[in-house]
Amino acid sequence: TRSLLRSPKGFPELKNDTFLRAARGEETEHTPVWCMRQAGRYLPEFRETRASQDFFATCRSPKLCCELTLQPLRRFPLDAAIIFSDILVVPQALGMEVVMVPGKGPTFTEPLKEVEDLLKLRQKVDVTAELGYVFQAITLTRHSLEGKVPLIGFSGAPWTLMSYMIEGGGSTTMSKAKSWLYRHPEASHRLLRLLADVIIDYLVGQVAAGAQALQLFESHAGHLGPELFQDFALPYIRDIAQAVKSKLKEEALPLVPMIIFAKDAHYALRDLAHAGYEVVGLDWTIWPQEARAQIGKHVTLQGNLDPCALYAPKEKIGELVKKMLESFGTQRYIANLGHGLYPDMNPEHVGAFVEAVHAHSRHINKH
Repeated sequence: TRSLLRSPKGFPELKNDTFLRAARGEETEHTPVWCMRQAGRYLPEFRETRASQDFFATCRSPKLCCELTLQPLRRFPLDAAIIFSDILVVPQALGMEVVMVPGKGPTFTEPLKEVEDLLKLRQKVDVTAELGYVFQAITLTRHSLEGKVPLIGFSGAPWTLMSYMIEGGGSTTMSKAKSWLYRHPEASHRLLRLLADVIIDYLVGQVAAGAQALQLFESHAGHLGPELFQDFALPYIRDIAQAVKSKLKEEALPLVPMIIFAKDAHYALRDLAHAGYEVVGLDWTIWPQEARAQIGKHVTLQGNLDPCALYAPKEKIGELVKKMLESFGTQRYIANLGHGLYPDMNPEHVGAFVEAVHAHSRHINKH
């Protein structure tokens, strides 16, 4: 059955490949744009679709994931879609229970407390059995997009997932998870290795299902300093890019562009530039020129407007976008926010952001 799963699925021809061209460093007429968390609660239709459903039940419904992924594209001329899912489906695949608590967010019923708790995790994960619902959602969405724009698949990175698994949810300090790095370095590496292996299979499976690009979210990089990042995050980030690419080759699957987004890791930009990813995503805390200087011209940059800029009046959003495009340059660049959209944002302001990127980048390219 494995070869059947890997066969081409007769997908519609891609009409707008601007995002993929920019990711690969090819010339584009306009700068492509998409938003992290573009399928989100700021859209009334999203709230309506999600209203009666448990969050993770939604994640497990290919039909609902497809609908939520397509919603922003009906409103805005975005250049890419990103599959609606959650990074915590990977800890679930390892056998951990995660529930979405209203007002609190994702919560692990039994977080990892002691090194012995690692034994409770599944040591070998069949990603098709555990996460096949994500693959089905990707295949369905890829057909339903009708070639309009490319579809991005994603995963959380090992350190970010480990921090959730130990903290049991969000945390301002990550002190429980970080204490493992200092007290139990070997066990930490065992856990990170286990996560990396699952993530590699998961990302390859997403490409087999139809994902045309992949983003790795190291959302909690900012809690690590340069040293801990070098020891506990970077080796796995590198390894994931390398292993995914070699498995894609082995399985004769498309070599899709990969994006690394390590939030607040401006201390590691040089390393990330050489980690094997075609695109480095940036948060809003770094000057575009500074990022370009550190990363060089051989990697595409993605980002980095402060999400809160979307609370500004529309004209102001246009000015900020123009400044951002002038700072990054319109080529080898994908416009995005420096983090995800917030639930109370006005959809019209998201539209203003997307249109400003297209209008200003076309203007700059002409002149």
